Amino acid sequence: MTYQHIDVRPIAGALGAEIHGVDFSRDLADDVVAEIRRAWLDHLVVFFRGQSLTPAQQLAAAKRFGDPVEYPFVQGLPDFPVITPIIKLPDEKINFGGLWHTDTTYQQRPPMATMLYALELPPYGGDTMFASMYLAYETLSDGVKEDVSKPKIAEHPIIRVHPETGRKALYVSFAHTTNFKGWTEAESAPLLNYLFEHQTRPEFTCRFRWEPGSIALWDNRCALHNPINDYHGHKRVLHRITFAGDAPRG
Repeated sequence: MTYQHIDVRPIAGALGAEIHGVDFSRDLADDVVAEIRRAWLDHLVVFFRGQSLTPAQQLAAAKRFGDPVEYPFVQGLPDFPVITPIIKLPDEKINFGGLWHTDTTYQQRPPMATMLYALELPPYGGDTMFASMYLAYETLSDGVKEDVSKPKIAEHPIIRVHPETGRKALYVSFAHTTNFKGWTEAESAPLLNYLFEHQTRPEFTCRFRWEPGSIALWDNRCALHNPINDYHGHKRVLHRITFAGDAPRG
């Protein structure tokens, strides 16, 4: 795939690419935004280095890709309620969202995407891992595909069809999926545990090392993420924006 306005550099075979040649502090031309979106849909998560943004500039950039919405449980910045500060202090041991998940799937309309902008980082650690749920679905055996296509969880299909790409993705996560509709948790556990282990196989993943000024933009409809909690004693500050999404369809 060729691009006229941006430089796209994949970081792993499964998903993830760095995009160079973009300055989000400036107004981006429509054709540049279109190419970023095309790369994002193709690579599931894209990364940008060396950004220097005020909250207003981050919000303006986010609005080029979707409709920012407030996070339901964490208060946003006073003047920018859709920007959620993600902070881990040196004396804290637990990090925010520190396990494999896709954001807030307990909602009827989970967010389409998430943008995370790094402000302050530890001297080491604090990377974020991502996993492709396209590959997680495509590598299931035909028998398992048939089994998990039948039961449904409380609100969403197990196999989700991406509304923009038309590809099927496995749509469960250890953080939020408890059981299949009509099944008890005990009945659901064997198959769910298999799916949880399967969907984070190393060959489905990429790992991003943050730098101050880095941005990650990922597609919650087809990618899991896991912020690694390996920087105790150091502070980490990022600003997060989530985007309104649609009700998942099977």
